[in-house]
Amino acid sequence: MKLRNSAIRLGLLPAGIAMALVPSLASAQDSAAAGATTLDRLEVTGSRIRGADMETQQPILTMTREALEKQGFVSVADVLQNLTSAGSPAISRSDALASGENVGGYYIDLRNLGANRTLVLMNGKRLGATTGGYQDLSQIPMSAIERIEILKDGASAIYGSDAIAGVVNVITRKRFDGAEAQVYVGQYGEGDGDTTQYSFTLGAEGERGGVTLSAEYSKQEPVFAGDRWYSRSGSAGPDYPGAGFSPISQNGSFCDPCLHPTAKAGEPGYVNPSDVLWYTLSEGGDPSNRADYRLHTAADNANSNEQMMVSTGIERKSLYVNGNYDVTDAISFNADVLYNERTTDQQIAGYPYQSEAFGTPLAADSAFNVLGKDMEFRRRLWEMPRTTESKLKTLRFAPSLSGYFDFAGRTFDWNVGAMWNRNEIAKSARGDMSLLASEQALGTSFIDANGVARCGTAASPIAGCYAWNPLLPYGVAGAGSLADKAVQDFLFPIYNDTGVTKTTSFTADLSGSIMTLPAGDLGFAVGVEHRKEEGKFIPDAFSQSGLYTGLASTTTSGDYSLDEVYLELNVPVLADLPFAKELTVNMASRYSDYSNFGDTTNSKIGFTWRPMDELLVRGTFAEGFRAPSIDNLYGGTGASFESYTDPCSVGVPGSVAGNAACTAAGVAPDYVQLGQGLVPCEDWPCQTPDQFITGSNPALKPETSTSKTVGLVWSPRWVQGLDVSLDWFNYKIEDMIISDSVDRILRDCYVLGDASRCGAVSRAGDGHINAMFYGLANLGQMETEGYDLGVKYRLPETAYGNVSFDWQTTYVATYDQSSQNAAGEDIMVGYVGSPGIFRVRSNLGVNWNLGDWAASWTARYYSSMAEACVRNRPCTDADRFANGEAAPQRKVGANTFHDLQVSYQAPWNATIALGANNVFNHRGAIMFSAPNSNFPYYGGFDIGRFLYMKYTQRF
Repeated sequence: MKLRNSAIRLGLLPAGIAMALVPSLASAQDSAAAGATTLDRLEVTGSRIRGADMETQQPILTMTREALEKQGFVSVADVLQNLTSAGSPAISRSDALASGENVGGYYIDLRNLGANRTLVLMNGKRLGATTGGYQDLSQIPMSAIERIEILKDGASAIYGSDAIAGVVNVITRKRFDGAEAQVYVGQYGEGDGDTTQYSFTLGAEGERGGVTLSAEYSKQEPVFAGDRWYSRSGSAGPDYPGAGFSPISQNGSFCDPCLHPTAKAGEPGYVNPSDVLWYTLSEGGDPSNRADYRLHTAADNANSNEQMMVSTGIERKSLYVNGNYDVTDAISFNADVLYNERTTDQQIAGYPYQSEAFGTPLAADSAFNVLGKDMEFRRRLWEMPRTTESKLKTLRFAPSLSGYFDFAGRTFDWNVGAMWNRNEIAKSARGDMSLLASEQALGTSFIDANGVARCGTAASPIAGCYAWNPLLPYGVAGAGSLADKAVQDFLFPIYNDTGVTKTTSFTADLSGSIMTLPAGDLGFAVGVEHRKEEGKFIPDAFSQSGLYTGLASTTTSGDYSLDEVYLELNVPVLADLPFAKELTVNMASRYSDYSNFGDTTNSKIGFTWRPMDELLVRGTFAEGFRAPSIDNLYGGTGASFESYTDPCSVGVPGSVAGNAACTAAGVAPDYVQLGQGLVPCEDWPCQTPDQFITGSNPALKPETSTSKTVGLVWSPRWVQGLDVSLDWFNYKIEDMIISDSVDRILRDCYVLGDASRCGAVSRAGDGHINAMFYGLANLGQMETEGYDLGVKYRLPETAYGNVSFDWQTTYVATYDQSSQNAAGEDIMVGYVGSPGIFRVRSNLGVNWNLGDWAASWTARYYSSMAEACVRNRPCTDADRFANGEAAPQRKVGANTFHDLQVSYQAPWNATIALGANNVFNHRGAIMFSAPNSNFPYYGGFDIGRFLYMKYTQRF
C-alpha cells in the first residue's frame, strides 16, 4: 500500500500533535511496504475519517506523555484543570460540604459549560458515568496514558450526547516493550497533604502483537481548614476573625424565653426573636444547677472550620491491560481492560443540632433538665465530626476488531467493537444523629447506680438506650456526655449508600474514499452505534426516611437505550491553486433515537482553507445536544440548605415586606429573614436553617446547542520553529436543565403575585420559610464567546542547550446566563469576571534541555475576579449597576502561580525529577463568596507550595 500525504508539513499541525506524529511517520515509512497501518489512516479526535490532513481542521490541543511528565500532578483531572479553556472545578476538593453520588470523583468542565457537557473518551470510547452524567477522570491511571487530545468544539454529530463543550480523549499506551517503574512523593510546605504514587508498566511486543500492563497506586492525604491561613479563623479570612462562627456551639445552650412555635405577633406567648435569651454552662459549673448557667455570648460561638477538610483525601488503585494482535496483515484485534478502585475521604464539622428543628426538646423529666419543663436547646455535635468514605470500583472491557480492505482500487478501513463499563459506588458515613435514638435519649431518663444515664425510669428502663445531656459542654466529663462511646454508638449509626451504573455499547464504522475529485479524494465515514445506560443509587434507609440529621434523599433508578447512525464527508474543493493550496469542506450528521424522549438529528459543517503553505484558516458550525441523565429523569428527591433572599423580609434588596402576598402568608411587616440558628440575617443571600427539597422531572427534554469556531494556524517560513494559532469560539445552549431556583419561586409568589407558585413554600409561625420544594426544568439558557491563542516557538539549538516556549491563552469576551430581574422579566446576566469565569487565563511554559539535564518553568495566570459586596466588608464598586439593577461589587486583582521542575537522565536509564508547584507560595485574595469552595478562597487555586520528587527507572 502506498503512503499517501507523506509530504505533510508538520509545522502546520498543533505542536503537540506534530511531535506525537514524528515517530508514527517514521514507522509508517519504514513499514509501508509491509502493509502496516500508516499515517494516511490515522484517526484523530473529532473525526471518523482517517487521514493525515484531519488534525488541522478543528481546534485540537494535544498533551503528549513527555508534556505530562513535566508537570507535578498525579491525576488526569489535575492536569486538565490547568488548561486555559477549563472551567471551575465541578466539585472541587474544597467543596467539603458537597454530598451525593457524584462527590468523590474528579471531573473536567470545558468552557464553564458544565462537566456533564464535556464528553470524556478513553481510546475513543465513552467513560462510564454516574446517574447524573458525570464521568470520573480518576478512573484512568496516569502511568497508562500515551497522550491526551482535547477537542475544543462541539462534536455531537460525531459522538452523540454530551459533546457540547468539547471532547477529551485519553489515549493509552500500546505495544510498550520493556518495563518502567516510577515513584512519586510530595508534600505541601506546611507539612501536610502528603502524596505518594507508585506505578509499574510492563510490556512485550512481538511481530504480530503485544501486551501492555500498567499498575498504579496513588494516595493524597487530606488538608484541614485549620492549617490554612484563609480558613482557620472563619468564613471571612484572617482580617475578620470570628466571622461565620455559629451560635450553635459545642458547649450547648438552652433558651429561656424561647420563640413560640406557632404564636404570631400580638398573640399570647409570642416572643420577639430579638428577646430570646440563650444560656450555656459556666466553666466549672454544675450542669444540674440552673444558677450555674450564664448568657451565651459571641465568644461561645463555634468555628466549624476547625473540624473541616479544606482538601479531601483520595486513594486510587488501578490496573490497565491492553492486548492487540494482527490476525492477518489486514485484520487486527485489540482489547482494553481497566480495573480501578477509588476511595475519597471527607470530613466536616459535627452537626449543628437544634431541637426545635426536629421536635425533640429535652424532656421535662430528663435527668439533665434544669427548667422543669420541656427545654429547647442547640448543641453542635463536636465529638462526632461528620465523615464520609466514598468508594468507586470500575471494571471496563472494550474489545474490537479492525482492519482494511481494497475494493475497486481504493482502501477502506473498518472497525467493529463493544464496550462494557460498570461502576459500583459505596458510601459509608457517620456523624449524623439518628432522630429515632435522639428522641429516646432526650426523653425521660435517670442515673443508675453506676452513674450511667439511662432512658426511661428506674422502674421501667429502656433496654439498650443511653440518655444524652446536650447541655454538657465539649470536653466536660459527666453522665450523658457525648464523648461516652456507649452514647455515641447509640446515637450515631453508620449510614451506607450504594449504587451501580452500567454502560453497554456496540459500534461499527466504515471509512475510506468514494471517488477522486480534481482536488483530491472524497472521504467518508459511516457508522452505527447501540448504547444502553443503566443506573441506580440507593441512599441509606435513614436518609430515605429523613429520620436523621443528614440531608434526606430517595432512590434514583432508571435506564434508557438508543440507536444512532452517522455519516461524515470530507470534500476537497480546491487544491494547488494560487491562494488556494487547499480548500476542503467537512460535513457530518448524526441521527439518534432514544427510548425515553424520542429522536434528534445533529449536524456539523467545517472548512479548511490554506491560501499559502504557511497559513491555514479553519471554521466550524455544529449542532449539539445533551440527553437528560438518569438522575434528571428518574432521580429521587434530595435535600439541601439553600441560600436565598426572602422578599418578605425588611432590609433586603427589593423588599416587599407588608404587601398583600406576604401578609396572606402570615409574615409580619417588620419580619427579618432568619438564618442558621434562627438568628436574624445580616447579609443576603442568607442560608436557611431548614432543609429544602428538590427532585427530578420525567418530562424533561434534551438540551440543545450550537457552537461556532473560526481560526487560523500560521507557521511563517522565515521563522523556523514558530507556530501560531488563533481561534474564535461561540457557544449557545438552550433548554438547559436547571433547578427551578428558590429565589425565582419567591419572586414569582410574593413580588409578582403568582399564587400558583406559592404552594411550594411553607412558613413557620415566626414567618421564616421552613420547607420548600423546587424541581428540575428546561428553563436555562446561556451563551459564551471568546478566543484561544496558542504560540509555540523552538529556538535554534545552541551550545547552551535547546529552549522552547509554549504560550496558551483563553480570552472570554462573553459569558451570559438567563435569569429574571426584580420585575420577573427574563434577562441575560453577564458573569465574565466572576470567580471561575475568568476574563483571561494564560499559561506560559519554558522548556530547556542540555544533554542529560532538563528544566521546565510554567507560569499560570488568572485575571481579576469580582463578587457581590457583603455588608461590613470592603466594596470596591458600591455604585455599580447591571441589567438596570443595583449590583455593587468587590473586585480583587489577578493571580499568577509558578511551577518549576528540574530533571536528570541518569546513566543507569533512570530519570530523577525535583519540582515545586506554586514555587513562590503565592496566595490568592480572600473571596467572601467562597466560590467553588466552602471557604473564603477560590476552590480552583493552589492552597500552598507543593514540593515533589519523581524517580523513573526503565528496564
